[in-house]
Amino acid sequence: MIDPVVYRSQVRIERVKGPHRRAFLPVQADPVHFGVHSAVAEHYGVDQDVHEPRDTTLDYLVAAAAG
Repeated sequence: MIDPVVYRSQVRIERVKGPHRRAFLPVQADPVHFGVHSAVAEHYGVDQDVHEPRDTTLDYLVAAAAG
């Protein structure tokens, strides 16, 4: 017998422009903004003078795993 699904995350992502994305999370009143910065921006060829540096999804994953 397969156990029923206990939780299904309700997250919505919107692409704003270039690497900038907004994530709408279940408990946060305001969206969380993602993008690229430093070496990640350089790797993807993103000009940080054009696109504001923002935390990456990888930054959030590492913070969540470390917590």
